[in-house]
Amino acid sequence: MFLFGIPTCDTCRKARKALEAAGHSVTFRDVRAEPLSGEEIARFMAAFGDRILNRSSTTWRALPEDQRAADLATLLALHPTLMKRPVIDTGAELYLGWDKANQAALLG
Repeated sequence: MFLFGIPTCDTCRKARKALEAAGHSVTFRDVRAEPLSGEEIARFMAAFGDRILNRSSTTWRALPEDQRAADLATLLALHPTLMKRPVIDTGAELYLGWDKANQAALLG
């Protein structure tokens, strides 16, 4: 199981801790230190559409209006912290965020 996020994200830390406590082997991937590949961005976009973009992030608010108009793949490639977090890849499915539905699905 892979968890994509950033180490300073409270939600990523909570998700990782809960998954590991439930017995899952979790590999954490810091998207700031190891940005997503074009293939990964395309896969996430196919699964989540524009929900993958976190429009409430400080990174988004700091972007000039002309840069916000760029296509989603370009935005995520240039600014990995614009990705809503965490993205959890079980190998079979992708999950976005750490809401109650995802917790129930992943923790049993």
